[in-house]
Amino acid sequence: MKRSDFPAPEEGVLLTHFIVVSDAAASRDFYTRLLDADVIVEENPVILRAANSWIIMNPGGSGTPDKPDITLDVPNPDMPVSSFLNVRVADIEATRERLQTHGIEFLTDPWDRGAEIRAYVRDPDGHLIEIGQATGILDLID
Repeated sequence: MKRSDFPAPEEGVLLTHFIVVSDAAASRDFYTRLLDADVIVEENPVILRAANSWIIMNPGGSGTPDKPDITLDVPNPDMPVSSFLNVRVADIEATRERLQTHGIEFLTDPWDRGAEIRAYVRDPDGHLIEIGQATGILDLID
């Protein structure tokens, strides 16, 4: 692995998304298929590079010295969603076809909302992921 493959900027800021998973291997496989991601670190934690972003995945657990009162856990399907991964694509239909050939199931067909076309999938732990294509909103931008 080259240093440039690792999400550690030499200057400025780099955003990554941390996902709590119950099975690192299953989640690594899912997100590699979903995002056509490169595996940077296999496990403990899983680190993936996808396009211009990184995803870090690790099992949850109870507090640590730097966050003693915080427990990390996978989503509870009976609770409302408070955040989700938003994946923007150039062509949602082509993306949908590619993902379906990789065994990823969409919750609904893509829906045209005027400003965007979007659809949703869930990862193996139930994390919600929006797949979206900007359409009409682009007419409002210079």
